[in-house]
Amino acid sequence: MVYRNHNNLDLVNLVQNQKIEDHLASLQYARMIQKALLPEPEIMKGLFKDYFVLFLPRDIVSGDFYWMYSTGDLQFIAACDCTGHGVPGAFMSIIGHNSLDKVVKEYGIIHPGEILDKLNEEVVKALKQRNEETINDGMDLALAVFDRRRYLLEFAGAFNPLYIVSDGQLSVYKGDRFPIGMSTQQEEKTFINQLIDVKPGDMIYMCSDGYADQFGSNEVKKFKSGNIKKMLLAIHHLPVGEQHEIISRTILEWKGDLPQVDDMLFLGMRIPAR
Repeated sequence: MVYRNHNNLDLVNLVQNQKIEDHLASLQYARMIQKALLPEPEIMKGLFKDYFVLFLPRDIVSGDFYWMYSTGDLQFIAACDCTGHGVPGAFMSIIGHNSLDKVVKEYGIIHPGEILDKLNEEVVKALKQRNEETINDGMDLALAVFDRRRYLLEFAGAFNPLYIVSDGQLSVYKGDRFPIGMSTQQEEKTFINQLIDVKPGDMIYMCSDGYADQFGSNEVKKFKSGNIKKMLLAIHHLPVGEQHEIISRTILEWKGDLPQVDDMLFLGMRIPAR
């Protein structure tokens, strides 16, 4: 017969529970830091009065993030999806956020294609892998710059697209088929800068691939971009608050009892009146 020392077992359990609590406390604090990097609602209201943000991390911290900046006439907005999720993704999101700040605010680069080219350099430099043949961490993103004077939208993307609904018609502007930070060092690639005429009332949307990649419990398949397009065409005319509610409810109902497979980020902005 084996006799167990219950006092020792209780001590082991106590230590393990304390470690779990400390780990969760650290993650909660990391979430506070990450949240502090995201634009405040007041700042976003100064850029686009009518907007919504759906931000659904898979874990406590997220590899998705959004970034905004304004020079007055020019308004910058990006939806970013970093490699991984959880803690590794959150570290990458901080690198991405700080690099975007540096490229636009310090270097003064204003065109999305050029911003992404320089962002790629900064991310590679931050990861300290410049001498490696390939880089294994990076991010996909959609970046748009709205010129309030000319009512012109400039766009560049690393994999992620930009959706625009104008006069009931949906247009999809695709990003380049390579990410930030993961291109081979021997292969010079530049991001294409796309110019798009917009007018008051047009809706622009950006999202990470976590939304389209979510599996549904009724039909065990991904939501996919085709359903995103149908959804946007059906709701674009609604107030942005209602759009946010529908987009959130739709994916949660689709997911059902299945686990969330990735971080989700969905942004929507209405082009303001002149």
